[in-house]
Amino acid sequence: MEQQEAYINSVGTALPGDPVDNARLSKVLGVNEEWIDVFIGTRTRHFARDLGTGEVRWSLADLCALAGERAMAAAAVDPAAIDFVVLGTATPDTLMPASVNLVAEQLGLDQLPTYQLQSGCAGAVQALDLARTLVTSTGGTGLVIGGDVCSKHLDLRRDLSLATPSELVNYVLFGDGAGAVVMSPEPTGERVALRRVLNRLTGLGRAPGQVIEWFGLADLDSGKQAFYEDYKAIEESVPVMAVEILWELLEELGWSVEQLDYLLPPQLAGRMTQRIFEQLGVPHAREVSCVADTGNNGNALPFLQMERLLGQMTEGQRALAVAVESSKWLKAGFALEKLG
Repeated sequence: MEQQEAYINSVGTALPGDPVDNARLSKVLGVNEEWIDVFIGTRTRHFARDLGTGEVRWSLADLCALAGERAMAAAAVDPAAIDFVVLGTATPDTLMPASVNLVAEQLGLDQLPTYQLQSGCAGAVQALDLARTLVTSTGGTGLVIGGDVCSKHLDLRRDLSLATPSELVNYVLFGDGAGAVVMSPEPTGERVALRRVLNRLTGLGRAPGQVIEWFGLADLDSGKQAFYEDYKAIEESVPVMAVEILWELLEELGWSVEQLDYLLPPQLAGRMTQRIFEQLGVPHAREVSCVADTGNNGNALPFLQMERLLGQMTEGQRALAVAVESSKWLKAGFALEKLG
C-alpha cells in the first residue's frame, strides 16, 4: 500500500495590537533599555493585554481563531472541510474547557475531533506531528494551531526593582501570538510537503530549564515565583541540542547539508537565535527568523517562521526547522520541501 503524504496548504498568523519597542517596555518595567538591546537582542514584541491597565484585549482562543481563519482563507478551505483541529500551547485560557474547543466554536466548527497538547516551544511541532499522523492515516484535512499568551503570567504593574534576574528576563523575552496551517493529503495551495517531524524527550535525570507554576486557590498566596528560567543552562544546552537535531534530521531524510536552502533556527531571543544560527554551521542556507520582531511567543513561533519561509520558497527548495524546549529538554524539528 502506498504511503500517504501530508502537505502544508497554507499558513495564517495573528499578533495582538501594535508592536511594543524596548524604549516603551523599559519605561513600563523600570529597567535599562540598553540591557534589553544588548543582552536580549529583541527589538519589539506584542502583548494581548494593555501595558498600562493590564486589561485583557485578546484571549488565546481569540488569537488562535484569527490565525486559523486566515489559514483557511489562504487555502480557500471552507470550515466544513476541516476534519480535525490540533492546538499546541503552554498557556491555555482555562484548564476546562480546553482552549482548542473555544477556538473551534469561534470558527463555527462542530462534530469533529479536537486535540490540545500542552507544551512549550516544542508544542507546535508536537501538533504538526499529531496532525501528520492523522492526515496520513485517515486522509482527512486538519487545522493545526500553535499559540501562547505569555503575558498572563507577568504582572506588568508590580515593582520589579527587587526581582531576581531569572524572573526579570521573562518580562523582556516573551510576547503573545498565534499561528496556524491547513494540512491535507493533497498538494494544493502552497504545495509544501512535510517530509519529516522530530519530537523527542531527552531530559531524563536533568533539572528543568524553565518552570511555569499553575496557581490554584490552595496555593495562590504561596509566594512562589510564577515564572523561573535557568538562562545559563539554556545558553549552554540549547545550541548543542540544536546542532544534534539538525544532523539527526538530515541523516533521517538522506539529505546532504548542501541540499538545504533554508534553516529555521530555535527562536529564544534575538541575540541567542543569532548565536545558534552561527553555531549550526550552515552559512549557505538562508536563515528564517522572526523572534527579534515578535518576541518569544512560544508555540506561535514555528508558524510565524513558516509564514516568512513560504513567501520565499520556490520549486524544489528544502527547509529544515529546529526547535528546543528547555522545560524538560525536548528536541523537536521538521523538514519541508516545495513541490512544483
